[in-house]
Amino acid sequence: MEKFADEALIEVSSGSGGNGCAAFRREKYVPKGGPSGGDGGRGGNVVFTVRRNLRTLAHLRYKHTFKAENGRDGENAGRYGHHGADIVIPLPPGSLIRDAESNSLIRDFSRNREDFLFLKGGNGGWGNIHFKSSVNQAPRKALGGKPGQTVKLKVELQIMADIGLVGFPNAGKSSLLDRFTNARPKIAAYPFTTKIPNLGVLTVGERDIIIADIPGLIEGASAGAGLGIRFLKHISRTQALAFLIDLCDSNYLEAFDILLNELKSFSVELTKKKRLLVGTKTDLEESSGRLAELAAKYPAEEVMGISVFSNDGIKELSQAFLRLTENTQDETEEELSANADVLEGGEE
Repeated sequence: MEKFADEALIEVSSGSGGNGCAAFRREKYVPKGGPSGGDGGRGGNVVFTVRRNLRTLAHLRYKHTFKAENGRDGENAGRYGHHGADIVIPLPPGSLIRDAESNSLIRDFSRNREDFLFLKGGNGGWGNIHFKSSVNQAPRKALGGKPGQTVKLKVELQIMADIGLVGFPNAGKSSLLDRFTNARPKIAAYPFTTKIPNLGVLTVGERDIIIADIPGLIEGASAGAGLGIRFLKHISRTQALAFLIDLCDSNYLEAFDILLNELKSFSVELTKKKRLLVGTKTDLEESSGRLAELAAKYPAEEVMGISVFSNDGIKELSQAFLRLTENTQDETEEELSANADVLEGGEE
């Protein structure tokens, strides 16, 4: 199975400053050269940066400790120590960093994509060159460098996508993602084929629409049943939801109510997102007439039917996805804040 991680515990440390040097000039014909100890170098910083090519936190599972370089000590002849190198930690878009003990949010990288200087390195100590005075021509005092800081963090990933595909296992989400995009999710005729979120890009005209295939939910997922609970948080970042309903399944008329209830139990905000209902497998004989029954039961919802294999309704669905995401680029800061509130309210 593809390696995927959406949570990681790490320990980060900034570098300590180098010690100042206590030294004196020792040159021919300069018997009393005076103090010449240089300052210690500053310790390296801890910096987080967003990398768009990253889609998982798996790289943080293999390395748990990140430490910046310490500053070098000062030397004689007024030579200052080198500054310590920063440690730069890459994260995928949509990541959050929290304090591991209090769980308080430190940074949300869905809204802040620029580099984030989290911990500053310790300052270097002064050498004795700073302590010369009219009453003390030969100071032997030098200061030690300031220590770095160490913090334990919890890093979380909430996948950022325009459309989230929601449905029971084997409802056709992976097949649709495969049909629409260049993603190649695992597809088979048994439940829980998808065990990790998959992303793909649907291009409609000049617009790219990111689609997330969320592992299938089952009734009770919001209470921890099945595989879905672990990935419900990823839906909170999407602009809209597509509920995929298998028209060949015996519970096709109850599926939407069950799915909506699971989302509501996790966070009420999820039920307020733009959405549409997609009846799948319309090419099969068992689904005959069921799309009309589904639309009749939910007259207030937009209901569409598709078949990935016969291409029925695929073009119309791509246009519907485009309509649902037309205002993505103009999303306001208030809407982004609402998404952040979903994460706070729906934590495991």
